[in-house]
Amino acid sequence: MTQMLSPELIRTYQRDGVVLVRGVLTPAEVDRAERAIETVLAHPGPLSQVASDPDDPGAFTEDFRRWNDVPDIEDLARHSAAGRIAGELMGSPTVRLFHDHVLVKEGGTKQRTPWHQDQPYYNVDGRGVSAWIPVDHIPEAGCLELVATTHRGPWLMPRTFLAGEAKWFPEGSLAELPDIEADRDAFTIRRYEMEPGDAIFFDFLTVHGAPGFPFPGRRRVLSLRYLSDEARHAPRRWPTSPPFAGLADELPAGAELDHPLFPVVWAR
Repeated sequence: MTQMLSPELIRTYQRDGVVLVRGVLTPAEVDRAERAIETVLAHPGPLSQVASDPDDPGAFTEDFRRWNDVPDIEDLARHSAAGRIAGELMGSPTVRLFHDHVLVKEGGTKQRTPWHQDQPYYNVDGRGVSAWIPVDHIPEAGCLELVATTHRGPWLMPRTFLAGEAKWFPEGSLAELPDIEADRDAFTIRRYEMEPGDAIFFDFLTVHGAPGFPFPGRRRVLSLRYLSDEARHAPRRWPTSPPFAGLADELPAGAELDHPLFPVVWAR
């Protein structure tokens, strides 16, 4: 994708905190992303986890921060159109890579991804955007779901996905998520039928979740997370998700994320 985003698409993102962009990856880049995901599955990293119950007929596998040792992920994070699009949507003159996240739901997986915001799990303040990029056809009923306008805040309590524990912010320190499933019609929920290489871009504060994947095939996704020029380091008193062990010794609170872990991938 070489064309600039339309002003209407940028306005939609700024209004809703989520937008679908078709054809972000070229066919060759989709092949590269698929190869990268299979490499990650074959060689799990230290942050890899299975986020589904042992008796789930499928499996939901995640891995984080693999761009340093999987060259295809680094290449896509740095050189695909995703970084530029992130910058245009955020209106940021520079874009840094925050981290990558591989998410795979095998066919038949029952485990849904609970509704949540991403930013309360992180060690950054300021704007950021995720690019959620499948390498498989995704039916609308199996797609990520996002609640429009929730990027305006407030921050909501992050909890563990399986047990619902408050491992990050202390109980009562943030508002709880509303019960979206109890009254879905009360919310503006975005979801899409997607083709390989399409991407959903969404703000770090946009509330989102995902159903299981009770379909043949697989739902393999590479998510690339990017930071705006206003993002700043926000060390926590607890391990973040993903963790960046030792970073607080190198970057003080409130510092720009000028560090080899967060390379600039695009600039105007």
